[in-house]
Amino acid sequence: MASNRSILSRRLVAAFLAPALALVAVFLVFPAFWVLYLGLTDQALTGVKAVMPSFVGFRNFSRAFSDHFFYNALKVSFVFVLGSAWIGQALLGLVLALCLHELKSKWKAVVSGAAVLAWIIPEVVVAYLWIAFLDKDFGLLNQVLAAAGAEKINWLYKHPLLAIIVFNTWRGTAFSLLLFAGALETIPPSYIESAKVMGAGAIRRFFEVILPQIRAILLTDLILITLWTFNVFTPFLLTGGGPSFKSEILPIYIWRTSFKYFKLGYGSGVSTILLLINFMFALLYLLAQRRAKHA
Repeated sequence: MASNRSILSRRLVAAFLAPALALVAVFLVFPAFWVLYLGLTDQALTGVKAVMPSFVGFRNFSRAFSDHFFYNALKVSFVFVLGSAWIGQALLGLVLALCLHELKSKWKAVVSGAAVLAWIIPEVVVAYLWIAFLDKDFGLLNQVLAAAGAEKINWLYKHPLLAIIVFNTWRGTAFSLLLFAGALETIPPSYIESAKVMGAGAIRRFFEVILPQIRAILLTDLILITLWTFNVFTPFLLTGGGPSFKSEILPIYIWRTSFKYFKLGYGSGVSTILLLINFMFALLYLLAQRRAKHA
């Protein structure tokens, strides 16, 4: 009787999981293997190679590692992730969550609402709002600088990487803020009060009481925003990867080689490299999680 119930429960679980697994297979697994296959060919979007591509093995990968434009995009991507994901979204989100934790309830609602509003606005709308904000002649930022007697700056031309870092930080900090705010609420107030009674300052309370309690949440936040930021394409709407490839991150480089120069096989090879980098980040996250559990 118990075995029959076990078989029935397994079939029921499989029936509920089947639609989700089918969607994952169609929209994630199959495209991933298709990109892997294309990366081993010289597939193009036009010409003879669009109809009759040839198998080239690992030629696309060796070509990528000999292309200085690829290394430039890789370097820009890591700087972008460091500035926007780690320093920007994670650190700023944690600082805002700590400040929010000390505020009264009515101010928490106001700050959280403002952060969520920036997060839920479509990325295309946010990108064009930032273009208007950073415009050299009529942008609000330059208008304020001119009113203060400073010289107007063409931000998207002179500081394109900084512009997309700030844009993506403003766009995505809300996720880290809400995640850390929820984690801070789970810390028993007696822990912090005891530390205060023992004379621990704010910095010591953070490292000795708060950080150990939210370490798992911090690692989860870091891996999620790292993967999202490493694969985001929205900065293209601000700078197009320019000027002179100064803001060309890997997704923009892949788009340029695949759909501007029609080298779909080579672009797929670089996409595979991007997939392996994401896998490396995920592996580091799992190792960090395992160490945190045994610490």
